[in-house]
Amino acid sequence: MSTDIIQKDPRLYNPDLAPVPKAKRRWTWINFSTVWMGMVHNIVAYETAAALLGQGFSVEQALAAVILANVILVIALWFNGVAGAKYGLPFPVLIRAAFGYRGAQIPVLLRAFVAIFWFAVQSYAGSLAINALFGLFIPGWQQLSHFVILGLQANVGIAFGLFWLLHALIISHGMDRIRHFELWAGPLVIVMGLIAVIWALSTAHGLGPLFYTPSKLSPKAFSIEFPLAVTGLIGVWATLVLNIPDFTRFAKSQKDQMVGQAIGLPITAIVFALVSIITTSGAVIAFGSAISNPVTLLQHFHSPIILILGAVTLIIATLSVNVAANVVSPAYDLVNLFPQNLNFVKAGILSIAIGVLFVPWLWFNNASTIYNVLGAIGGALGPVAGLMLADFYVVRRRHYDVPMFFVETGDFSYQNGWNAKGLVAFGIGILGAFIGLIIPSLHVLYTYSWFVGIAASFISYSLLMKSQPTSAHELDLSAEAQEVES
Repeated sequence: MSTDIIQKDPRLYNPDLAPVPKAKRRWTWINFSTVWMGMVHNIVAYETAAALLGQGFSVEQALAAVILANVILVIALWFNGVAGAKYGLPFPVLIRAAFGYRGAQIPVLLRAFVAIFWFAVQSYAGSLAINALFGLFIPGWQQLSHFVILGLQANVGIAFGLFWLLHALIISHGMDRIRHFELWAGPLVIVMGLIAVIWALSTAHGLGPLFYTPSKLSPKAFSIEFPLAVTGLIGVWATLVLNIPDFTRFAKSQKDQMVGQAIGLPITAIVFALVSIITTSGAVIAFGSAISNPVTLLQHFHSPIILILGAVTLIIATLSVNVAANVVSPAYDLVNLFPQNLNFVKAGILSIAIGVLFVPWLWFNNASTIYNVLGAIGGALGPVAGLMLADFYVVRRRHYDVPMFFVETGDFSYQNGWNAKGLVAFGIGILGAFIGLIIPSLHVLYTYSWFVGIAASFISYSLLMKSQPTSAHELDLSAEAQEVES
């Protein structure tokens, strides 16, 4: 059914929110693989894998946490990516089905906040690589550190500004520019990672001491720390579980998005975790300590060539994850909030401008803060994913009437644009995710906050919506007629 059959409300409709015509759905499994390669290979992910060892995990335990987290993630991404590939619609539109067209702004704003937070984190991490590079070639560059504005050293501030401009350059040509950038950025980072592994293996004459260091955690401590690690790793990509339709809407087929994500996420995430751990293990032999920050590691070589190649790789890697994971989603969110005033490019620039206000340099080096935030992110976004999955698979039985997303009097209007049942289910999911912080005896639930949140909202929404009338269009089992044909 074409969306042209009805009169679209300009407050709900925008060309960037409209279904992607089938002729323009060009993303193959290769594109999805390289996008995920670019996203999982970044400074924060590198440090996260190495940090697990610092918490007392053995290498085997750390890898088990990475594997389990990524297997769970790819399953969630598969299921939540189906609607995007089927109808060509992004997350801010699809979520209207569960929350109502006005209520949907709550999860949209939540997701935008989280994505912009991560943009700030990754941007500051990338700017440190630029700063290290400039420090090598520009005389007196490090002297600029004596000038501090709002807690930010002048040299790092200039590097941060330049890195910001690189993001703006990539965003300026929309999703096609992003697709082409990711096509070569992800594989390049893999190649450089393998070079780092070869160095580490050569230096340590094997896998290095970290691989032979036993776990420092008792069985009881491990039973507590392991699920926390898995939940934290999932929290890194909790936003992507929601906004994966922003990418799958461009998929040539369901098979392309499923195969591409299977290759791009768990496989490359595990490989990158190994790269991080092996390289860190080699650093113990070469420099006497486990250096988990890749920028710091590069500076230990005192080699211009190594620093240039390494810094450029880190810059590209961070650009890759930031654009795909942390700019695309808030751009669509802002377009959804102001469809009459913004398009994708303008919204993308606005989102990265807002990211500067998070002042990441003030708290970036506080590892405990970041891990606490990761847990909170997973707990807050899990319930939204639970509602999306329940609405599509249980309530709508995998069929949406596309034009109804773009009118205020359609099936998703509920009560003045608010689905009270969806909001109640969302509240139940949030309560389930965070009740362990409120009631000490239930603290174990917070250890599994993402899982509890997604399960609680899925079950409660499915039960609450059993009596909710749905349109005949949505339940028409000849639903292929519901897909966008143009």
